Amino acid sequence: MVTIVHFNLRSFDLNLLIAFDALISEGSVTKAARRLKIQQPAMSHSLSTLRVLLQDELFIRVGQVMQPTAKARSLAVPVRQALRQAQLALSGGEAFDPATEERVFRIAMKPETELLLLPDLTARLRRLAPGIRVLARVFSYDAGEPSLEDGVVDLVVGCTFARTSRRVFETLFDVELACCFNRDLLDLANPIGLDAYLASEHALISQSESLQGCIKEALEIAGIELNVATAAPGFMSILSSAQVSPVIATIPKRVADRYGRLLGLEVSPMPVRLTLPPVHMAWAVHADKDPANAWLRQQVRECFAVAEGAGGAAAVMPGSASRQDLAIA
Repeated sequence: MVTIVHFNLRSFDLNLLIAFDALISEGSVTKAARRLKIQQPAMSHSLSTLRVLLQDELFIRVGQVMQPTAKARSLAVPVRQALRQAQLALSGGEAFDPATEERVFRIAMKPETELLLLPDLTARLRRLAPGIRVLARVFSYDAGEPSLEDGVVDLVVGCTFARTSRRVFETLFDVELACCFNRDLLDLANPIGLDAYLASEHALISQSESLQGCIKEALEIAGIELNVATAAPGFMSILSSAQVSPVIATIPKRVADRYGRLLGLEVSPMPVRLTLPPVHMAWAVHADKDPANAWLRQQVRECFAVAEGAGGAAAVMPGSASRQDLAIA
């Protein structure tokens, strides 16, 4: 990275670069003055100042045209680029074009979101934005919250995090649970009845020291207790356990619909309603108006909406999500 020597720039009138660019473009002091809407003597003064500062004639009159010297020609492109970058910075930057953009988006997810979002988002980006890549960071339910404000991640989907005035939140969908089991190993009806559900052994997702895992509080609210045979942090390990063991895997319905049937498992509605927190999306307030971040958020919404149309749980259609700007000190 090139260090900017602010003192040296402060002693140089940057308006002279504008005059230089106009002279390169027009090849005439008169035309350059007209282009900048100033008087010809002012333009001539700018040229004289540039010659002194840069220690070069810069432009030599040949007939009616001011021909640039070798030094002037070497400065033409970098000066034009500098002025263009300054103009873009002051006008809010270049328009975001996903088809040509080259960048990496960092998204923090919880394990359920990784399974549901990442495959569809990858396919969508390969089709719409081949130069955009995703670096997913998976956070467990009890992990420290990912950082949005300092740019470590661009977007958070599903993770637990504090609601502050520096973040924008949006509800993507409510979580519904389902049961997966191997009919060859468990002689159960589909849908499973409550008595059969309570009498069976279970495999649950747990990322804590509790066998009841991620649905512990929901089970306590419902006033029921399950006979948990195995608990693990990974959805695929729980589903695989149900594939080879006489246990019921209780997991989010979206995961069950997508992956349970791939493993040849029966997918049954829950015989008891368990209330779980919805899945949220969050981003930093300073990124709210950023075209690239806004585009990425829309891709996430559409991924879940398409999954709903394919048989997933209730997702929020694009543009209809419940968004909350919460100011909590």
